[in-house]
Amino acid sequence: MASDVADATSLLLENEDAPPVHEYNAAGASPFLLTCDHYGRLLPKRLGDLGLPESELVRHIAWDIGIAGVAERLATLIDAHLVAQRYSRLVIDCNRPPSVASSIPRLSEATVIPGNEALPSEAIKMRRREIFDPYHHRIDAIIDRRLHQHRPTVLVSLHSFTPVYAGVARPWHIGTLYHRDRTLPPLLLKALRAEGDLVVGDNEPYAVSDLTDYTIPVHGEARGLVNTGIEIRQDLIADQSGQGEWAERLARILSEIEAQLRADRLT
Repeated sequence: MASDVADATSLLLENEDAPPVHEYNAAGASPFLLTCDHYGRLLPKRLGDLGLPESELVRHIAWDIGIAGVAERLATLIDAHLVAQRYSRLVIDCNRPPSVASSIPRLSEATVIPGNEALPSEAIKMRRREIFDPYHHRIDAIIDRRLHQHRPTVLVSLHSFTPVYAGVARPWHIGTLYHRDRTLPPLLLKALRAEGDLVVGDNEPYAVSDLTDYTIPVHGEARGLVNTGIEIRQDLIADQSGQGEWAERLARILSEIEAQLRADRLT
């Protein structure tokens, strides 16, 4: 495992490391702005493997399995701009307030993360400065530009969840996540339940809060945007076929919701 200790002039990401922000279909005309906080599972070269075997680095603790394929396919189908984070949430979780312990987890589920133990303050600052901040600054800039152009903007944050957690099976196929927004989540819940073949979670398997989430509270609620989170169960999107099916279903549903929002002049 590589060292994360550095002086104030050091950089975490080296020339051969990928940039943290991935954008797809940036010229998309849709009012929907898609974000994917746990899109990738890259680790900076400097951090090595964080002291973990590959078997741990492909698990949910490292990224949201399957959501990358859904996000890109959905962005194509509805012509939406997608902004995604390439680096693993084990380096720094881009959907957590930087002040909370789970921002850089030392324990994820039952797995100890050796490379996150006893980090000096500068190492923590580097991870935020080079991975967390560029991602969220980019989302901010995109929203600023869209609002300046008077473009309708609806924030949708895409995630996936494990079929079983702590030994308990999760029945939901998909869930809507929200906090203060009362516009989009009810429409999405109604549309998903109308499908007839889905178990739909209402703020399940997670609920959004200011203490446990970042993207929706900061980029959605604080900016006054209509917003929601979407969680899809990972076994349903583990392969390209499932990812395509769910992207097509969501594209159809979001297109219907867009028409309703435009008719109601809510965007």
